[in-house]
Amino acid sequence: MTGGSRGLGLAICRAFAEAGAKVAFTFSKNVEDAAAAQRLVAGAGSDPLVFHGSVSDAQHVQATVAQLSEAWGGIDVLVNNAGPTQILPVALLEEADWDAVMNTNVKGAYLFSRAVLKSMIRARRGHILNVGSFASERIVEAPIHYAAAKSALRGMTEALAREVGRYDIKVNLIAPGLLDVGLAKILPRHRVDEYLAQCPMGRLGTVEEVARSVVFLVSDENSFMTGAKLVFDGGL
Repeated sequence: MTGGSRGLGLAICRAFAEAGAKVAFTFSKNVEDAAAAQRLVAGAGSDPLVFHGSVSDAQHVQATVAQLSEAWGGIDVLVNNAGPTQILPVALLEEADWDAVMNTNVKGAYLFSRAVLKSMIRARRGHILNVGSFASERIVEAPIHYAAAKSALRGMTEALAREVGRYDIKVNLIAPGLLDVGLAKILPRHRVDEYLAQCPMGRLGTVEEVARSVVFLVSDENSFMTGAKLVFDGGL
């Protein structure tokens, strides 16, 4: 799991631990959040391996995957979740902001997917799950670098699923709407109210709801779904 120290990433790690899986996650900045997440996941049933670094750093990615492969003998599941949330209009969007969002969301997913695929292809099995956004599925007001990155991730999911399907490797994408963490916490209140007014279910989603579905998507029970996009937005 990339970006597993808080929010949806942490909820997925905990759901994996509760399901009896071995868990590892990466984080990029906050050591205190990572330590707290490690304790929570351990309390859910799996003492996780934790790696500090940027998902867009190829050396960090290679070292992380090498250590996991040595410890576990291989990697069955990769969840590409790392992705910064930033609210900026295009007039204030600096090139560095664009690069940071694209590098984390897209380059990071590419680097980690490439690194884990070697062992997955040898084993002729595996799951890669990319965490996208409803911003790439619906016409909504979203920062252009965020929407562009998540749209690229959607295209990468479809292309990779076609390429590695022959090895029984499933590649799927989830596209959450506004949840009770993350983007909803930094959007202006009127934007959240607009979302709720358009949402047939009239509420935000929860990270636990999404995490429970993720456990199925990367399990042996999901034996034929690949290249799919599952949108969790309450019917928007």
